[in-house]
Order: sequence, then structure tokens, then C-alpha cells
Amino acid sequence: MITFLEGILVEAYPTHAVLNVHGVGYHISIPLSSYDRLPSLGSQLHLLTHLQVREDAHVLYGFATPEERDLFRLLIHHVSGIGPKTALDVLSGSSVTSFQAAVVAGDFKALSQVKGIGKKTAERIILELKDKVGIAAAWEAASASHAPDPRAHEMNDAVLALIALGYKQVDALKAVKAFLDTKPGEEIPSDALLREALKRLA
Repeated sequence: MITFLEGILVEAYPTHAVLNVHGVGYHISIPLSSYDRLPSLGSQLHLLTHLQVREDAHVLYGFATPEERDLFRLLIHHVSGIGPKTALDVLSGSSVTSFQAAVVAGDFKALSQVKGIGKKTAERIILELKDKVGIAAAWEAASASHAPDPRAHEMNDAVLALIALGYKQVDALKAVKAFLDTKPGEEIPSDALLREALKRLA
């Protein structure tokens, strides 16, 4: 099992990165959350990985944080009907803490707004993960002590609203972040974020 790779970042896209490790280029599928943390091209990068071995290919998935990789593995190993692509969509459409909070609260509506997750799949995620001994209790404690700050919560709500309007997750997140970058430190309501993001997307 390849657990991490360290090398020079030579390509970076919202869906994948290419890492040059001692002259070998590794194509690594990544979620949008990890893409946002990538350094500039040509920089040294340490990326956590998960290797999936299929009959026709060996596929590498990369993550910026242990929490992202843990959630990815939890989804593909413990929720029936969810494969790596859908697990990446979950990480691209929701932060780890927001996802955990939604599962603990049984909020299938919030989960079903993520690309690739319909109402039935959201209900199955909540049911199957809550059944895992210790997971819900641990997440509930983590949600209480490491809850997303208000700014992150409003940003997530605005992005989900844009996705509901038909925009792609990548474009929605970029538009919201572009506006937030002009207002560092300010707490802005999600409806205001939504309006400003729509202006940029138009």
C-alpha cells in the first residue's frame, strides 16, 4: 500500500494532480478540498494517498489532510453503494467537519445537496455510519469542540445553494472564495455570499 508520496508538483487541476517523484510521474485523483491546499507548480509536495487496486488499473487518490483520507476510506469501506468517485464528490462538496455534523444531526437534506448524493444515498450514509460503533459518538464530541467557525458555515451554505441552482461545485466554491478573499476576517451571511457569487458567475 502506498500511504504517501513526496515530490515536485508538475500539474494541478481540481480533479487531479501529477507529482514527479524521482523522475516518475504519478497521476493522483484529488478532491476539491485538497486542490485548494496545493502549492504553486514546481513546489515540493507531501500528499497522503490511498491506492485502489482494480482488475484493469491501479488508481491513486490523494489528500491534503489525514481527516480527508479517513473520511474517504470510511465512505468506500462502510457505506454500501459508494465508490471512490462519489467519496471524492463528498469531500469536494462539503468540509469534513460539516459532513460529520450532518451525520451526527441526521441532516440528510444537507448531505443530499452534495453532487452525486441523492436523498436515498444520504439516508443510507447516515444510517450505516451511525451504526458503526463509536463513530457517531466520536464525531459528536469532535463537532462540539471543533465546530466550523461561522464564516466557514456561511460559505458552505452559499456553495450548497449555488449547487442547487445548477452550478458546478468547482465554480461555486471558486466564486464564493473569490468574494471572501476581498473581505478578510469579515463574517458575511450566506445570502449575501450567494448574491455576490452569482454576480461573478454571471
